[in-house]
Amino acid sequence: MARFDRYMLSQFMVLFGFFSLVLVSIFWINKAVRMFDRVISDGQSAWVFAELTALTLPAVIGVVLPIATFASAVYVTNRLSTESELTVMQATGYSPWRMARPVLYYGLIVAAMMTLLAHVLVPLSLQQLEVRRGEVSSNITAKLLTEGEFLHPAAGVTFYIREITPEGELRNVFLSDRRRADAPATYTSAKAYLVQQGGGTKLVMLNGLAQNVEATGQRLFTTHFDDFSYDISRLVSQSALNVDRIAFALTPDLIRDPAGVAERTNVSLGTAVSMLHGRFVQAMLCVVAALVGFATLLQGGFSRFGVWRQIVTALVLLIGVKLVEGAVAGPVLAAPQMWPMLYLPILVGGVLSWLLLYSAANPSLLRRLSGARIAAPAP
Repeated sequence: MARFDRYMLSQFMVLFGFFSLVLVSIFWINKAVRMFDRVISDGQSAWVFAELTALTLPAVIGVVLPIATFASAVYVTNRLSTESELTVMQATGYSPWRMARPVLYYGLIVAAMMTLLAHVLVPLSLQQLEVRRGEVSSNITAKLLTEGEFLHPAAGVTFYIREITPEGELRNVFLSDRRRADAPATYTSAKAYLVQQGGGTKLVMLNGLAQNVEATGQRLFTTHFDDFSYDISRLVSQSALNVDRIAFALTPDLIRDPAGVAERTNVSLGTAVSMLHGRFVQAMLCVVAALVGFATLLQGGFSRFGVWRQIVTALVLLIGVKLVEGAVAGPVLAAPQMWPMLYLPILVGGVLSWLLLYSAANPSLLRRLSGARIAAPAP
């Protein structure tokens, strides 16, 4: 690799790391804040919260990488142009095609990172996240062992503990079960214990009172008890853990038997095919984002108003590529044999990059076309 290529590549990678760090922090913190209230309110520890948020990190990075790639390509190209470094390289005989070579290297490096994320890290992390969420939701003890707060582990159920001793004794317990509107029940006790038995969790209450209301006649029945066992496992809805989702499927499985994966995950064949090829498209879009950002900023000369027009143009072109990506998804979902259409955005982005580089290499062509339009007589 030539010295110029190494220099430009180093500039791209440094700014790419900066933009990635900033964007990942913003996206990740946004996810973490939404997850914090749900996890902590369930009585889980900060370590569980940190583990769950860490498992969301690969998916967040996968979303951020193309944006960071484009942003760093635009920023570095603008800075090199402003400081006349690109002008000097062009004066030494470097064409726009030659200057685009380190940009291509840069895009391929980021594409390799995206490939690792899309094919390995994101499916595995999402699957592990689902497993840990299932374990956390089934942890009834953590949901209920919160003192001084009225908890609602299920619709129609209210649970309260005034104090939890270091020995695990629950003092002044209140349990209201109104899931059956015709037979609401309320239990109070001076102390209680949580006991694991038969694969479930039971609340053993001592020295308490049970109050039941009879729907007919609205009569209240009270029963004093010395000890009473209540199965609280059913208070928390237990949904079956599903780790057979199309997002969790590994790429080798999708390549070998997409129909089998679609049947196992209960999705259409078009969805499985779109998932498979979409992972390759995500990596290629990083190359397109880098080339489009670089080639667009090569258009036009120096202006004291800056290059905001070129930046806006690059954004519009990249949005156009994403719109093409969204437009081809529908036909492939309906007809899986049309999967080559999923690579149309890459083709469109490549053609746009080629046209922009050709325009930068032949500025006289644009001037002739502009002069011809000006000289054309008015109708």
